[in-house]
Parts: sequence; C-alpha cells; structure tokens
Amino acid sequence: MSESNAAVHVPPARKNYDVVIIGGAMMGSSLAWFLASNDAFDGSILVVERDPTYEFSSTYRSAAGIRQQFSSELNVRISQFGAQFIDNLRSFLGDDPRVPEVPIRNIGYMYLAGDEAGVERLKYAHGVQQKAGAATRLMRPEEIAEAYPFYNLDGVLLGSHNTVGEGTWDPVTVHDWWKRIARERGAEFIHNEAVALDLSQDGTRVDAVHLASGESVACGTVINAAGTRAASVAGMAGITIPVEPRKRFAYVFKAEQPLSKPLPLTIDTSGVYCRQDGSDTYLAGGHTEPDGPSAIDDFSMDHGLWMDRIWPAIATRIPQFEAVRVIAEWCGHYAYNTLDQNAIAGPHPHVRNFIFMNGFSGHGVQQSPAMGRGMAELIVHGEYRSLDLSPFHFDRVLSGTPYPESAII
Repeated sequence: MSESNAAVHVPPARKNYDVVIIGGAMMGSSLAWFLASNDAFDGSILVVERDPTYEFSSTYRSAAGIRQQFSSELNVRISQFGAQFIDNLRSFLGDDPRVPEVPIRNIGYMYLAGDEAGVERLKYAHGVQQKAGAATRLMRPEEIAEAYPFYNLDGVLLGSHNTVGEGTWDPVTVHDWWKRIARERGAEFIHNEAVALDLSQDGTRVDAVHLASGESVACGTVINAAGTRAASVAGMAGITIPVEPRKRFAYVFKAEQPLSKPLPLTIDTSGVYCRQDGSDTYLAGGHTEPDGPSAIDDFSMDHGLWMDRIWPAIATRIPQFEAVRVIAEWCGHYAYNTLDQNAIAGPHPHVRNFIFMNGFSGHGVQQSPAMGRGMAELIVHGEYRSLDLSPFHFDRVLSGTPYPESAII
C-alpha cells in the first residue's frame, strides 16, 4: 500500500464547515478535541486526513518523549502543561471511565556538554527552566557518575538532568482518544486530501477547500496541521513557510549486559541520543551528516548510519553497549522549521482565517496538548486565554526575525 493509503476517498457530509482542519494526526486531533469539548463552541468541524492509518506520520514514528529542558520559557511552560495533561488524561477527558491512565514514565532526560559552548548553553537553559519552575539540575561529572555509574564521562564537562515530567509516554493512545471523543462530540473525520484552496477576491481569507474526491467545502477557518506537508498546504494559499521534512533514524536494541537502572534519555556530546525503551530494551537515534531536507515520501533507512555513527557513540558513552543486538529500526521525519527550529502557530497576518500549526522540529508530539488548547482559544475567543503563543506567530517569518530554540535533538 502506498504512503497515502490508496483507498477510496470519503466525501464530506456537508458543503460548509465552521472549521476545516487539514491533517488529523497529533496536532489536528488535539485541536478537534479541544474545540469539540469547548462549551463556547457550537460550530461544525471537518478534519481531512490523507492517510488514516497514520503509518508514516511523525505522531506514530516519534520517540514519544516529553521534557521541560528547553531554552525558551514558553517551550518549558508548554511542556509543563503537556505533562499535566498526560498524567491526568482521564480527568481532562471528562473523567470518562473508558479512557485509560497512561502517565509519563519519568526516566528523565540527561543533556551532556563536552565543550565550553555546550556548558554555557546548559547554564543559560537551566536559568530559563528554573524561572519557569522546572526541577532541572546541573550536575558535575562526579555527580553524574554517582547517580549513573555506567556512563563513561571522558570529555563531559557538565550535565543537565530532570526526572519530573520528563520521560516517555504513549502519544498513540492519547491521539486515539482525542479522535474518538471529538467524533462523539460532532467532529467529522474523513479520509481525503486537500488539493487546493480558494482565496477571496482581496486575498484576505480562504473561502473554500477543494478535496481530492472532487468536492469543495466552504470554511470559516482553515487550519494547516499537515505535518511535513505544511509547506505544500501553505502554498495553496500563496504562502511560503520554511518547513521541510528531515529524516530521523531510530533503533531498538538489547544489550548483552543490561544496565543496573533505567537509562534517562541521554543526549550525548556527539548529538546521538539513547534511552531506556522497555524493561530490557533501549532506543537510540540520530541523523546523518550533513542534515538536510528529504523527499516527502522517503522513509528508507541509511544502513551505514548505525555502524558508522550511532553505535560508536553510544558504545563509547556507555561501555556496556559494546555488545548489543538491534531488534527493530525505522525512519521518521521531523517537520523542520529552518528559520529557528520553533513552531509556526497562529493566524496569518493577511489571510486572516488561515491558522498555522506547523514546523515543530521534533517536539510537536509533546507540545500538542498546549497547541490544541491555544488554537482552540484563538478560534473560539479571538485571543489566547492560557499561554500566550504569539511569539510563534508568522510575523517573525515575514520579517526574518528568529525566535530560536537551541535544545533540539
């Protein structure tokens, strides 16, 4: 089966909708749930998803991590809400007894710095995180060795560590329940594809969305939640955004000598990461160098990457990983914002009913609760009522003024 899940497209039930969401993975489903669950919203919602298996989506191919270790306070607070939402999923979803409890597995994150520039980045980010109330702490090599004696700390000058609201979780289950409850509350999800947008004569709004099945639906608001296809959807409205697919590779393995305690998601000085996966399995990942754009449908493995880059890095940092056996591997895509590796979210300044949820550069899954809540507030109330997400607005793209996030894995 092709990436687009080549079954017959499903036509929409109506000819017009108050909200049309292009993309039904983590961002689109989060927004659909927050809208459908908002007592102040009584409009119609259409979610258009080109591949309802989500097999190749960033949602289903993510490393499923959440952390508060960011370099901007807004990103820290976004993840704090995400952690609260995940740890209290059933409560947020109306105490529905059908909803499972899927709390974060707080194995933590460990950033390692190997040069003075890295040390300064960790210290700066730590100050930001402390201001936001995160439990992050900086650790000297001897402190790291005492807590995690399996590391080889040669070349490590400083670490940054946190196990509160940081670790792994189950985004697929959260996504499934967002979709299910949004549908029960009236949102319509269809297997189809947006192929064109009609703009008003003055170019200030999207009047209609054309679908691959031949229908055209009028819309009050249209949301670009198309993941790595964000640039294509924006282009239908005559908008250029700096978002492109970038390949990321992941490997699950077993070690001949398992570690004595759970391994935090460790970001090595090489840029390679590794963490506990199951009770006796581990996950490692990284990307090729140079890191550049990928074809939208290219999920092929680089079969030299494990031996040339990933395994040497983790075996050097954790000597017990010198003898390992890979049991699974896959390639996924980041929707990478080349301007500043931060989200592009909120309304377009000129096409006023076109809203972005794009360019999350690898941290979209963990940011989806706050982003869905924020965009729903914007649609319903015309303003943010929880976190002010305006630093992510498109104006900075037009002016070429980055809002940078340095803690990208």
